[in-house]
Amino acid sequence: MESHRPPIRTSADDADPRPARGKPLRLARFGATFLGVSVLSGVLLAGLVLPVAGGVGLTAKATAESFEDIPGDFKTPPLTQATQIFDAKGGLIAKVYERDRTVITADQMSPFMRQAQVDIEDARFYEHGAVDLKGIVRALGKNAETGTAAQGASTLTQQYVKNVNVEKAGDDKDAVKEAQRKTLGRKIQELKIAIKLEEDLPKDQILTNYLNITYYGNGAYGVEAASQRYFSKSNKDLTVAEAATLAGLVQNPTQYDPKLHPVAAQKRRDTVIDKMLENKHITADQAKEAKAAPLGLKYKDPQNGCITAKAGMGFFCDYVRHVVKQDPAFGKSSEDRKSFWDQGGLNIYTTLDPDKQAAAQNAVNSNVRVTDSVSAAASMVEPGTGKILAMAQTRPYGLDTAKNQTVVNLNVDLAMGGGTGFQPGSTFKPIVAAAALEAGLPTTQEYSAPNKLEYPTMKTCEGTWRNDGRPKTVVPNESPNEKGPYQLKGAMAHSINTYFVQMEQEIGLCAVKQMVNKFGITSKASGKPLEEVPSMALGVEEMSPLTMANVYATFAAEGNHCDLVAINKITTVAGKDVPVPAGHCDKVFSDDTAQAINTILNGVTVDGTGSDLNLEGNRQIAGKTGTSDHKKAAWFSGYTPQLATSVWLGGPAGGVEMRDIRINGTHFDEVFGATGPGPIWRDAMNQALRGTPKQSLPMADIPDPAPKPNPNSTATGTATGTGNGTNPPANAPSDQQR
Repeated sequence: MESHRPPIRTSADDADPRPARGKPLRLARFGATFLGVSVLSGVLLAGLVLPVAGGVGLTAKATAESFEDIPGDFKTPPLTQATQIFDAKGGLIAKVYERDRTVITADQMSPFMRQAQVDIEDARFYEHGAVDLKGIVRALGKNAETGTAAQGASTLTQQYVKNVNVEKAGDDKDAVKEAQRKTLGRKIQELKIAIKLEEDLPKDQILTNYLNITYYGNGAYGVEAASQRYFSKSNKDLTVAEAATLAGLVQNPTQYDPKLHPVAAQKRRDTVIDKMLENKHITADQAKEAKAAPLGLKYKDPQNGCITAKAGMGFFCDYVRHVVKQDPAFGKSSEDRKSFWDQGGLNIYTTLDPDKQAAAQNAVNSNVRVTDSVSAAASMVEPGTGKILAMAQTRPYGLDTAKNQTVVNLNVDLAMGGGTGFQPGSTFKPIVAAAALEAGLPTTQEYSAPNKLEYPTMKTCEGTWRNDGRPKTVVPNESPNEKGPYQLKGAMAHSINTYFVQMEQEIGLCAVKQMVNKFGITSKASGKPLEEVPSMALGVEEMSPLTMANVYATFAAEGNHCDLVAINKITTVAGKDVPVPAGHCDKVFSDDTAQAINTILNGVTVDGTGSDLNLEGNRQIAGKTGTSDHKKAAWFSGYTPQLATSVWLGGPAGGVEMRDIRINGTHFDEVFGATGPGPIWRDAMNQALRGTPKQSLPMADIPDPAPKPNPNSTATGTATGTGNGTNPPANAPSDQQR
């Protein structure tokens, strides 16, 4: 209702003969809002300090040339994307990312998506330059009416430049904050880049870049990730209603989150649909149908990291991450390799064989419960290539210790995400045998091998080791009945400790260490240097199952040692190949030695400590049992020509003595290599090799050893050490189980 009260007048008003209508107040408010919008949007004030041509057309060549050339990464910024890791048959293991984004091209985007984003964010995008002067005037008028600066006037190009700055800031919180500061200087800088960008790139490309970089909430960056997150479909398949829902999120992804705030999201969606109709980009019928549709969410929670990998594959996924971050093939420095991994956008095709992985995982799970005090781990390696085919353990990958989960990969060394390793016990003895045969000792080499033996003086690479302890260190055999003489084949079959100590004395500790190095082992699993001590022959240097699997793969490959390989191929999402480390193999011992080792280790499985571990179809196998001091670790490592597998069983932290223990519901007075890990090895190999042709191992003609050990002996072999990831003192007693 109109008031008839005369206006209140000031002295200044009295001097003005015109009727007072409150214009000064509105103008003052308009001016304040003018300044507020200019600062907040970075438009008009920025234009005032630019050349006149920039303020009018903002695309004139003279204006563009007055600016320094913009960085190339504003034209094609290296956006952080998701990386996908695949097994050897193309199955997805996991998706990992710093930011969940999949960059797509314009023709892979829904036309509705492109139009909806323009209509709601910058309807005159194709008509103006880097700055929309009409939009500024409209924003000023609107905000003058409300007395606020609620409506901005930044163009899509300006918003894109800001998003690039935020993307480049990465995880640096201070840099992100700086990129988002609404200061005049920053807005001017962004506008300068936007003007040059509009000259260098077509509008369609700027829009495509914008749609790939923008955040749509719930961890989804870019329209493809957003489409998958909210609707479980590719962006190109979106309906009008779905495209409008996503386009409406950009202004405030939290406020319009369709999962948490469906009413607000639907209202915002309908606003976008109205804008599309207003700009004649959809028909009235399309708008009506779209607004009548439910939100129709098919939401998928973010699936990020190795923790989301298929059952049992999380540890291998993490191993791949360590490979990329450590191998110089992926960058000269650790910072370069981290950046390469974090940048993502990779398709990594690995060596993991899903069938063999299932075989290994089934075997460990069938023989050891996740709630048992001990755990089991099994690694499979392909002889002659070094390819890692399987990596399984009973403790699942995860952070919930109440569910016995762990992120420690019990199969690998500390540097690759594992622990400090476990003493391999007598599974180490074949390395000593290989060193001796290469040194010229015959397969019929005989030693007195008494039941007990003081460690003798031995040559090292740099001097001499002497048994100077008081009392002197003594190594025993497992049973009082075990006393020589023995030859190599019989000593290996029954794992006679004193035999291998005498062999080690004859060839010297340096020869053993040099052979260990040829197998690619230059340190313990913990990364600490190998020690030249006599108990080395009995397996006190802590190793990981993957390391031992590759040792036995070398035996299976007739002395050809290959570097471990986890990655077959890497491509970018754009289809470009990324160079990967080439597999490298070396002949580390002769064919004669290889054939002799095959024969000797086959003897272990025929009439030795592993004689109960025959495979289906009577396949020819070779292998070795082993346990550590106090039964804190038990092993079986073995192979056929096609596959080498090493299985470890013990306490995850190394401190469980496997005596008077229940594992998988079965009571064990004490655990041996043949009774604990042996059945796991057998089950894994049977399933992994089922349906593959039988192959024979190249063998040497070695006469049966004499004399044979007492058949009633329960011996299975031992070595010095604590079995808990630490090296024993030089004078520690030895009771290493074979």
